[in-house]
Amino acid sequence: MISYLLVGLAGSLGAMLRYWVGYAFFDESGMFPYATLTVNLIGSFVLALFTTAFVRKFSLPGHVKTAIGTGFIGSFTTFSTLSVETVTLFENGHILLGAVYIFVSILGGLAMSRIGFRMQKGEAVR
Repeated sequence: MISYLLVGLAGSLGAMLRYWVGYAFFDESGMFPYATLTVNLIGSFVLALFTTAFVRKFSLPGHVKTAIGTGFIGSFTTFSTLSVETVTLFENGHILLGAVYIFVSILGGLAMSRIGFRMQKGEAVR
């Protein structure tokens, strides 16, 4: 039962932070979804860093790991919004921009995860 409460609490904090980032990176023209790209790249980095640095090095209880990973980071990032924004770009005739968004989101997310893993290990980021 504690896991559900912690995931809910952490999830609400992640969602509020996601909403705030939406304001900070809102594009008035609506041409490119900078806010979603920003949270997904940051979330990829933070989840990788959390997974390696905290989960492996510290003995955190399972419900705390779940609250942070699934609750906070899971609600901060948003694949469904990325999907809707990409389809919207395509439907509005911005095929190239939509393709760039997908490309940067996926490869950027993978790169940010790699950086998070390597930083935790004390390796040089290349």
